[in-house]
Amino acid sequence: MRSAESTTPAPRQEALFTEGVPEALSDSVGYRGPAACRAAGVTYRQLDYWARTGLLEPSVRNPSGSGHQRLYSFRDILVLKIVKRLLDTGVSLQQIRTAVSALRDRGVSDLAGITLMSDGATVYECTSDDEVIDLMRGGQGVFGIAVGSVWREVEGSLAELPSERPDAEAPAPHPGDELRLRREQRSAG
Repeated sequence: MRSAESTTPAPRQEALFTEGVPEALSDSVGYRGPAACRAAGVTYRQLDYWARTGLLEPSVRNPSGSGHQRLYSFRDILVLKIVKRLLDTGVSLQQIRTAVSALRDRGVSDLAGITLMSDGATVYECTSDDEVIDLMRGGQGVFGIAVGSVWREVEGSLAELPSERPDAEAPAPHPGDELRLRREQRSAG
């Protein structure tokens, strides 16, 4: 059992075999902000704030400037849903940032075997039943988030939502996008 705040991130390990990974779980497919919000149960304002502050930046496409769409991977949305659950239980944003940095270094398949436990002050990463039992024996109230069950929830939600490839052309802006037209006119001089 490791405290998320005291662990040093392990070197990032890529998947050995990519043929068995469903396309929706790979980084070649992304979900726009509104779809990520729906699947994770967060508001667009939260999503935007977390991307701007570096809590969770989209890994498929993270453009700078306006007029470009962020694209979030399956793993990004899984972590978003975990962040939401931790916030709902009262864990501080500082502790969540520490836990997210530890999760970020994990491969997608590694995440399914993790249970996050917290006593409200510290977030612990448990990878075996014995670690969970040891933590609960301390007598202090703890709660847990089984990442595998969150995985299945996110996977089910995303199956109903539109996805896109990062190399696909961005759709043409809406012809009535007055704000975009004003920006273009201002930058053209």
